[in-house]
Parts: sequence; C-alpha cells; structure tokens
Amino acid sequence: MRLTVAQALVRFLSRQFSERDGVEQRLVAGCFGIFGHGNVAGVGQALLEAELADPTALPYWTGRNEQGMVHAAAGFARQRDRLSTLACTTSIGPGATNLVTGAALATINRLPVLLLPGDVFATRVSGPVLQELESPTTYDVSVNDTLRPVSRFFDRIWRPEQLPQALLGAMRVLTDPVETGAVTLALPQDVQAQAHDWPEELFERRVWHVARPVPEPAMLARAVELLRGASAPLIVAGGGVIYSGATEALRTFAEATGIPVAETQAGKGSLPYDHPLALGAIGATGTTAANAIAREADVILGVGTRYSDFTTASRSIFAHPDVRFVNLNVAGLDAHKQAGLPLVADAREGLTALAEALRGYDTGAGYRERVARLAAEWDAVVDSAYHRGHGPLPAQSEVLGVVNEVSAPRDVLVCAAGSMPGDLHKLWRTRDPKGYHVEYGFSCMGYEIAGGLGVRMAAPDRDVFVMVGDGSYLMLASELVTAVQERTKIIVVLVQNHGFASIGALSESVGSQRFGTRYRYRDPGSGRLDGAPLPVDLAANAESLGAHVIRAHGVEELRAALLAAKEYDGGPVVVQVETDPAVPAPDSDAWWDVPVAEVSQLDTTRAARASYDVAKRDQRTHL
Repeated sequence: MRLTVAQALVRFLSRQFSERDGVEQRLVAGCFGIFGHGNVAGVGQALLEAELADPTALPYWTGRNEQGMVHAAAGFARQRDRLSTLACTTSIGPGATNLVTGAALATINRLPVLLLPGDVFATRVSGPVLQELESPTTYDVSVNDTLRPVSRFFDRIWRPEQLPQALLGAMRVLTDPVETGAVTLALPQDVQAQAHDWPEELFERRVWHVARPVPEPAMLARAVELLRGASAPLIVAGGGVIYSGATEALRTFAEATGIPVAETQAGKGSLPYDHPLALGAIGATGTTAANAIAREADVILGVGTRYSDFTTASRSIFAHPDVRFVNLNVAGLDAHKQAGLPLVADAREGLTALAEALRGYDTGAGYRERVARLAAEWDAVVDSAYHRGHGPLPAQSEVLGVVNEVSAPRDVLVCAAGSMPGDLHKLWRTRDPKGYHVEYGFSCMGYEIAGGLGVRMAAPDRDVFVMVGDGSYLMLASELVTAVQERTKIIVVLVQNHGFASIGALSESVGSQRFGTRYRYRDPGSGRLDGAPLPVDLAANAESLGAHVIRAHGVEELRAALLAAKEYDGGPVVVQVETDPAVPAPDSDAWWDVPVAEVSQLDTTRAARASYDVAKRDQRTHL
C-alpha cells in the first residue's frame, strides 16, 4: 500500500482501539492541530484526505495554542480513565516547544497524550530551515529534544522504515497504566511527505488490551497480616481508584472492614462525600476530620496514590510513631514509597483480594462512630463556609458553594491552579466518581479552560463547570475560541480577585507581604506596585472571543447566572464574579513545607521563619 509517512500515520491511528473488561473504544479518538510549514503539507494533507474519505476516521479540531491542545487531550484522557486520548500535531519551532508544558503535565499526572511535532529536514538539504535550532557540535538535535525529559516515549522518524516500530512502541506506552504519559513522535517535514510501500497488515484493526494485574499471593498475605493487626487503620484513596473503576470495590471493602477513606486531589470522588466512612480530603488542603484520623493511624492503606507532598502534608501528617504503610498500586515506583509494603496490582483487583482475605476483620463500632462524628463536624464547617454572608464582595468559599449547589451530581468540576484547588479539595461535596477534575499534579495555570474543553468532548452528556481565577485566565484562555467554533458548551466561572490570590496568601505566610501578587498600577511616588487596581475587563475579553458572557454581582446573581448557563445550548458560557481575596477558607490544620529565608531584615520574615522551624520538627522520614 503506497502512502506517504503522514498518510500511513493517520491511517494507522484510525484503526487503534483499547479494551478493558471486554469494552472497546477508540484509542486515539481524534487530533488537535495548528498548522505551519512543518506539518501542513504532511500531517495536514493526510488529515484532509482522511476527512474527505470518512469524517469519523480521525476527526480534526483546530487549536489556538499548542499547550492548550495538549491540556485538552489530557482532560479528555483523564475523563475517559486513560483508555482513550487525542493526538496533537504542530509545526516545528515555537509550535513544537509550546507542547513542553502540556507534555510535562500529562506525564506527571500519568495521562496518555500523543504528540506529533514537525521536525527539521532529515536530508538536511535545505538547512538551516526556518525555526531550526543550530548547534555547533551536532546536526541531530532540534528543539523537539526539549520534549525528551517530559515524554514517557520519544522517537524521531528519520526514515519511513522506522515508522511501524515507532507506532507500536507509542501505542504500548499509551495503553500501559504504569508507563503512560506524553508520547512524542517527532516527524521531519520532508519525511512526512515521503512515499513508501507499507505492508497492509500495519493498517489492520488492532485492539490493545489493558490488563488488571492481581496481587502476588505472598505480598497479599503480608499485607493482610499488617492490616489485621491495625487498631486505627486509614485508607488513602488516590487517582488509581478512579482510573481503575474501583470505587465500588473500595466502598465494599470499607463497609466490610470499617476502615475510613481519605482522598487525595486525584482520588476525590472515590466515595460520595456523605458516605459514613468518608473523611474527605487529606493533607495540606485536607479536612480536619481526615487529618485527625491520619495523625493517629497505625496502618495506612494507600490505594492508587503517589503520596505527593500535599497528600502527606510534607511528611508530617502520618504522626503515629510506629505507622506502617501498605501500598496497593499498579506502579512499583509508587508501591514502594514511604518504605511501604508494596502490593503491586490493579486497584480493583487488589481491593477485591484484600476484602476476601480480611473477612471477619472490623475496626469496631467505636472507631466507626468517631469517624462519622468528625466527618459531620467538618460538614458543618463546609456549610458555614458556603453560606457565610460576607460582604460587600462574597468570599471565594461562597462562590464554590453556589456552584456546588447548582451543579447536578454527574456534572464535572474542573480546576487546576491558584487558591481554588485547595479550597475545592476540602470543601467540594463530590457525588460522582467522575464529577471532580482538579489537575494538581502539575497545578498548571492555564489548564482550566482547555482541560474543561477536553472533558466536555469526552463526556458530552455532562455539564462541565470550569473554575478559573483571573491569573489563570490570563495565562491561557484561547481555547474558548475552539469551544465557540465547535459549539461545545462549557460553563466557565471566572473568579476576579485582582491578582494572584493563592501565592499572595502563601507570600504573606512566609513573611513576603504579598509582594508582586496584586494587579496594581505602579505608584509614581513610591515606585512600587501598590497603586489603584488595573482596569482589566476579562468578561469583555471573553465576549470578544465569542463566548456568551454573564456578569454576576453577589451570590444570588451568581446562582441565577449559573442556572441560566445550564439552560444555554449555544456554546461556551463565561460567568464572571468578583470576590474578596482576603477571606480564607477554613483551615486544614496541616502544614506544607515551603522554606522561609533563614536571615532577614524584615520582622514578618523572621516571624515566619520561627513558625517554620517549629513545624519542621514534625516532619518524618518514614524509613
């Protein structure tokens, strides 16, 4: 079959499927792209030819920023539990380097995305070409090499004969729950257009099975022994619970044993917020209920968690002097963390095996009652934060409360950076396993709108609420135009607080007085950025991009605006509301390790350092 390299690539991708538990779906469901001289005549031509022959073969969407395209693909992949993703094609040069941040986000969060950047001429006959990086020591390096450290698989296709092996390697990594992340196939622009005679079997329908590894019996027995000896065990549910579809297995296990469940950012939704054994968020942005139990727990059963510093409160929250860890994780890297007993297995299969082996074990009525009491006390705190009646501008927690109350149980909440992820982690009442989507592995400003677009594309039967602050909006709002073009409805709640609220609060806590975090004019007298607020109108900006915009003033107008947005069916809706950035969310009674200057002329910094030294004493090594 004689095709160009790009045509062969597109044809191959259109015939790849994933399968788990007998359910098949498209592995690469479509392709985002921004065309330039490095891909328009190769991959661009191939996508056109495919669309004209069959618009469903590999659907194409136009991106506005290459980073945004990757964020949309990552959001899509996460919503589909990593069983389906999107490809992203770019030109060479800045189009390719714009992929790096998105690739890092995908790899850190272990989300499959396929990146297809154009590259310089393989033949070098025209070099140096437009946008080529020249090196005095070698001719085989291009800007695409910046993608190597943030990709789980990277290959450059110098010759057509290399494509089949590279494609199979790429699909292997995309479908491996342990190895997955960003996959990059760099495509020299002359090779894209080169014709080759391909074996027909390369384009046959191919199904990639996603396995569910079971626990090794000896390690299962050791894990059961540890858990049976526990008097105050705790489950820490991570994203692996959601991706594995293990929420029902977790509920069954928790109810049978009486072991309560705390959730990481990625694991939030593992249990409904009002389940009797649900403690909610854990760690630096956790609930006081989860953190109180964590401090006393003698055995931690981590399920699908990578134990980030926010989860462990920088290794200070698990305070029992003899605490032990049992780590059920499909990835050996994570299973061995905290010097834990590694139970390397799929989350659902591991929980099912543990439930069977622990028959008869129960933490007791007293422990269950304490868990329920602590959770109820925190829920009352949430209710107070949601309805605090602050004025003249509402508190951010009140805005979250209105969105939570207006959204339906199956609607999806999307957020990523700033102060809102921490507030959402501890306050949001999650009712569906796929209803909470906060990107907190990379915590990337600018992910929100593009990621929300990807979520809606993956789940068109759910409303998607994107919560974004003014700082993140200014980083990357361009994919609103793609949502307008595709008439894809996302509800963007734009929280205007005139600055970087999250870092402002952190700056104050470390003695840096919110320096450089407010959107203010430079005062001609002081020479500092402490003048009047900047007259930035982000609602007008969103309107200029084609979004339907509603300006809300206060809580009740916000509620009415969100209800109207749910009824709107003409594309993206942006609801802007202004909040008071000085009102904090309820405290988690936990710590995050951000080192403070050891010496300073500022009283605020010296005081912050004294507090830091005290908190540092609680940090553990868990060896």
